[in-house]
Amino acid sequence: MDGKLLEILVCPSCHGSLQWAPGRQMLLCPAERLGYPVVDGIAHLLEEEAIAVPEIGVANVNTDA
Repeated sequence: MDGKLLEILVCPSCHGSLQWAPGRQMLLCPAERLGYPVVDGIAHLLEEEAIAVPEIGVANVNTDA
């Protein structure tokens, strides 16, 4: 995921920063513990499409591209 794009995208729920999790193909919001799927390179940033990811936190989000 492009770093510049990650700088401007925010969580639709809390407006916090998102982190790319390539192994999951999702953008993660550690603050809300939500994941937003990326399908065919398109981020689905709708609150109703968010997936609860309770095991994530700021310390264990993998941001490797």
